[in-house]
Amino acid sequence: MKTLVYLIGTGPGAPGLLTTRGQRCLDVADVVIYDRSVHPRVLGLAPARAERIDVGRPAREATDQDAISFLLAEKAREGKVVARLKQGDPFVFDRGGEEALFLHEQGIPFEVVPGVPVVLGVAAYAGIPLTYPGGGDTLTIVRGHEAGNGERTRINWALLAKLEGTLVCFGGRDELAEVVTALTDHGRPADDRAALITSGTLAGQKTVAGTIADMAARLAEGPLDGPATLIVGKVVGLRDHVRWFDQRPLFGRRVLVTRSRHQAAELVELLEAAGAEAVEAPVLRVAPLDDFDALDAAADAMAEYDWVIFTTVNGVEGLLHRIFERGRDARALSGPALCAVGVGTSERLARFGIRVDVAAEGQAVESVVAALGGRLAVDGKRVLMPVSEGSRDALGEALTAAGADVRHAPAFRTLAAEDNPELDVYGQLLQRRLDVVTFTSAAAVRSFAALYGEEQTADLLAHTTVATVGPAATEAVRRLGVSPAIVPAVPSIPALVDAIRAHFQ
Repeated sequence: MKTLVYLIGTGPGAPGLLTTRGQRCLDVADVVIYDRSVHPRVLGLAPARAERIDVGRPAREATDQDAISFLLAEKAREGKVVARLKQGDPFVFDRGGEEALFLHEQGIPFEVVPGVPVVLGVAAYAGIPLTYPGGGDTLTIVRGHEAGNGERTRINWALLAKLEGTLVCFGGRDELAEVVTALTDHGRPADDRAALITSGTLAGQKTVAGTIADMAARLAEGPLDGPATLIVGKVVGLRDHVRWFDQRPLFGRRVLVTRSRHQAAELVELLEAAGAEAVEAPVLRVAPLDDFDALDAAADAMAEYDWVIFTTVNGVEGLLHRIFERGRDARALSGPALCAVGVGTSERLARFGIRVDVAAEGQAVESVVAALGGRLAVDGKRVLMPVSEGSRDALGEALTAAGADVRHAPAFRTLAAEDNPELDVYGQLLQRRLDVVTFTSAAAVRSFAALYGEEQTADLLAHTTVATVGPAATEAVRRLGVSPAIVPAVPSIPALVDAIRAHFQ
């Protein structure tokens, strides 16, 4: 019997903590129903064709939960595969159990895909092992924010306060303040070790460690940056020795990523791996073509080419979409040799089950030509390049100069994106809340300047660290009267991140 609903735990926050099984189930979804606490990049892993339905914060009222359960059943009865995304784990202080029971009663096949529970993942990222020899023999997870329905927790605090192990709770300020007060009121020493973590597992993670009394004072000060994780126990004392997440070289730095969302994944992932917070504000957006005739003709003549060179993720999706739309499959690419420029491009082809003959990690023209075997090797070869409509292509020009017969097939359009008032990039730059602004193309620089005005852009960038990749982007910034502070010697995304690290170190 075909599974129609997947109840997927997406983990505590960081998109990289989604399980492999969770991603595979998301890959086949026709409908994605998600809580607002799910990271946007997890949503980005779903097929572009999938319907996305935001059901807000995790349901706190029975009526809200009933509405979500009926929605799951309704979409499944339409014959659609539904991915229900939840923060943490669906069966740990969440209402996933209610949804599973409802689906069972309705006779709808479902699967539960476990996720990393919030309290476990956040503790690990804060450098606090929840269990440790000598740290006590119990681990108690107290219900807080995860399944809050307005009811007070019914807990034997007198007994719980006497346990010598670790207590952990994920909740809002009022819920955590109640936990702290209940513990001390029932005999837990106020000088026991404790920690409070906000934005756990994300680049903006903040950890305050001290005593229970310190946490009570912090909770009384004012609002937190969203829900937080409270940890009480001797194990908090190990944080200074095993902390790792907030020790990384770019931790606390905020880097503006102006690439389109389809192309930004590699840069964002590398920045976050180094500890930075990647602020995604694409100034370009990808749109489908108005006329597919040229692309269809190129796809039909695939056997005539010696090479197909994919320089962007968008080129991959544009060409393959047309091949699939016209009733063919990936075997249409079996004739020519395939080259992918950039890690992200190779990975996107791999998701379609396509293995390339040459993977050029760097974007430098000479590096790609060398990966193809050098200029002599490409002389006389017929090359197809799926590119943005009307784009200038330095690689194509270099291959043509080396004697190759290059055909550019428009596979997508690149348009200027609208400003996002909720993000307020202009205000963040004025307030010096962004440490670096990155540009990976001249088109991105021009679009950025068009959004905010050339004079204002020049003034903003003059007081910000600007990082560029490639001569075109660098020259476009210089035309604004600004000298980029960070320009990697090798024009590649990994080299850009390495250069940003070196700049701040």
